Amino acid sequence: MALPDMVNHLEHLLCVHTEEQQIIKNALPGVHLYPLVLDVENGLWVLRVQFEPNVTLPKHFHTGIVHLYTMSGCWHYLEYPDDKQVAGSYLFEPGGSIHTFHTPASNEGVTDTFMVVQGANINFDADGNYVNIMDAGWIEQAMLAAAKEQGIVPRYIKPKASYDFSDK
Repeated sequence: MALPDMVNHLEHLLCVHTEEQQIIKNALPGVHLYPLVLDVENGLWVLRVQFEPNVTLPKHFHTGIVHLYTMSGCWHYLEYPDDKQVAGSYLFEPGGSIHTFHTPASNEGVTDTFMVVQGANINFDADGNYVNIMDAGWIEQAMLAAAKEQGIVPRYIKPKASYDFSDK
């Protein structure tokens, strides 16, 4: 079998080394992140996120799938308090799932996670009222605002005419 005629030749590997990047603190209160891929056009967000103890995100409905791997710490959904996610846990969420993310106050240090999210989170308040939509574009705007306040120029993969880094 011959090589395909159409090949996407990259000038360089698209690799984000988080240990060489500055973490963006408080993109949301108690939520620190390294952006990896923010693809607004295709609704894909890939992040390394660290959550402080006692963080509760709004209840949210997923329009697409989620892959979430826990590298350290502990978290759970308020709707499933006995199903703790700890280091080494991989969670798959189908589109249409709804829940409330929470890190226990008893956590020592941050909970470090890696997530791949397709689509959006539709967020609700404690009474079930619509609050906002959090998607790749919303994440990018919030992250860039926090990064600017901290004097950080984040490096992440972002599609343009073809995929490349944000700072190119």
